[in-house]
Amino acid sequence: MQVRAKKSLGQHFLTDLSIAGRIAATLDDHRCRATLEVGPGMGVLTRPLLEGGHDLRVVELDRESVAYLRQNFPELDGRIIEQDFLRLDLSDLYQGQPINIIGNYPYNISSQIFFKVLDHKDMVVCCSGMVQREVAQRIAAPPGGKTRGILSVLLQAWYDVEYLFTVDEHVFNPPPKVKSGVIRLTRNGVDRLDCDEKLFKTIVKTAFGQRRKTMRNSLRPLLPPMSDALSHRYFTLRPEQLSVEQFIELTRLITQARQTPEV
Repeated sequence: MQVRAKKSLGQHFLTDLSIAGRIAATLDDHRCRATLEVGPGMGVLTRPLLEGGHDLRVVELDRESVAYLRQNFPELDGRIIEQDFLRLDLSDLYQGQPINIIGNYPYNISSQIFFKVLDHKDMVVCCSGMVQREVAQRIAAPPGGKTRGILSVLLQAWYDVEYLFTVDEHVFNPPPKVKSGVIRLTRNGVDRLDCDEKLFKTIVKTAFGQRRKTMRNSLRPLLPPMSDALSHRYFTLRPEQLSVEQFIELTRLITQARQTPEV
């Protein structure tokens, strides 16, 4: 049996086995941990993961794909989760143990997948896979690049991010209209940020929500009126120019300004 690619699910099935092997190899240093594959489709990535010795579960929403996997991958018996990954309770499924996440991620929900990884950063040790190239480049973008955005800063605060390689359109069925990129996120040694983490997230989202403005103009509502903090040089910059460390320092500045009594 074959599985029909469904546009509503953002499905583009990888057909090149060598590329599937390269993607699976991104987890070679993390085989000792449980691995969850998101959206396996017809199992082109599933096969090298199983052959590589991973303790593998897969989560798949498409009923045709689930039927295909059950027919062609008997070793996955009891390990196929027929559910939407975005609704899956990872903490309940893995009881807080360290895990890897991998997949040829549906383009239409790739950003949401990475936000879910962030929500479970204390569990997800390594996350790798393939997304639209522009999304991969944005996540890996260093300070100063125009592609840098919310996910760039939030993910890089907690993960070492690597853009690994580009994948052309012709190795998919059906071919997408864009190129793809393979990235790897490896949990760094940060247990907590040296600032108010909730405010840090608010500052990043607020700044990039008005990315054409300077930090002074976008973040002014977060500060007391006429605050001296606005004279700091960071407020003359645009959000894509700041590193994670500078956003942390900025968060501390704003926290201090909020705690300073008005004269």
